[in-house]
Formats: sequence, structure tokens, C-alpha cells
Amino acid sequence: MGRGLAALLLAIGSIVPAHAAVTITFWSQELGQSFPHAFFTLAGTPDAGGPAVSASYGFTAKAVTPALLAGSVPGMIDRPKPGYIARSNAHFSVVLTDAQYAHVLALVGEWGPVGDSHYNLNRRNCVHFVAEAGRRSGLTVTEPKRLMKKPRSFTRSMAQANVGRVTVIELPAKAYLATMTQPPPPPVEAAPATVSGYPAPLPSAPR
Repeated sequence: MGRGLAALLLAIGSIVPAHAAVTITFWSQELGQSFPHAFFTLAGTPDAGGPAVSASYGFTAKAVTPALLAGSVPGMIDRPKPGYIARSNAHFSVVLTDAQYAHVLALVGEWGPVGDSHYNLNRRNCVHFVAEAGRRSGLTVTEPKRLMKKPRSFTRSMAQANVGRVTVIELPAKAYLATMTQPPPPPVEAAPATVSGYPAPLPSAPR
């Protein structure tokens, strides 16, 4: 992960009080390079201690081709870069327990190259990925069919279904980052778990 992304994600994390552990923030971009996209960021420090964490994860098809309309295609864990995040909207955040944080990292491994990484526009896209991240974050999540290809609308629906359990943001990245004034600590990349529970590196996706 480059210094730019580290600085951006840790700036996001700096709005969270020091005792607040790792925070997951849910984002969307309505007009992405190829199609709308949903993803999440992780920032903070686990309750058990250790260095600060900063990471960003989404799920996407490896290639945008007509095959997307025909069924399942190869997918990949997406790593949104600073410029991409800066053009996105932050919708809400949730403070995670260490167990929830571990479950979210396990999700990244399960949908990554050592797990089941197939992508299906109708049944296993970026919206389904953030929906599962929401569940592992302790949220109540339903999957209305009409929203499962609408990243922004779906992400907002998660916040609406969990009033009082999430911190609503609903700001473009620039406006959100402008609310953060505390200097962030040096970062450490979050290590996603493999399906067997051991950390494994992930390739960066072009963004």
C-alpha cells in the first residue's frame, strides 16, 4: 500500500477516539471508471493492542467484458487507491470488536485468490461483498433484489436498517476528511486471513 493511501485511511481513522478499536467505514462511488462500486475501509487499533491498521477492500470482476451478462466470471479483491477513494462517498461507520475485525478480514480471504473468488453480477458482486462485511460487523442486513446492483442505495439502506448502531456520515470524501484534524499515527497494513485462518498478501487492483 502506498503512502498516499496510508495517509488517507489513517486520516479517516483519526476521527475515531483512541479507545475505539478498529472502525469499518462503508463507501460507494456512483460513477466509477467502469460501473458503480461499493467498498469499505478499516482504520484504527485493535483492542488487544498492536500498531494502527489501515486498509481498503472491495470485490470486482477481473475484467469487464460481455461475459459478465452471461453468468459467473473470475473475480478479485479490489484495493481502492487514494484517488479513487477521494472521488467516493462515505456513508457510515461501525466500531468493531476484535472478533468482528477478525471476521471481516476472514471475509477478504474467503473471497480472495485462495478462497472462492468467482464474480456474478446478479448473485455475487461488490454489493453482496459489503453486505457480508456488514453482517460480520454485527449489523442487521437484508438483500432486497432491487438494490443489489445499486451500491449507493444499498449501502444507505444498511445504515437505515441499523439506526442507533452506526455512525452516519453521508459525505463526499473531501468533506469527510475536512472534519478530521488529529494527526494520524504510522500505519500497518491489515493482514487478511486465508480460508484456513492464516494471513496472506493480496495483489493491488488497478484503480
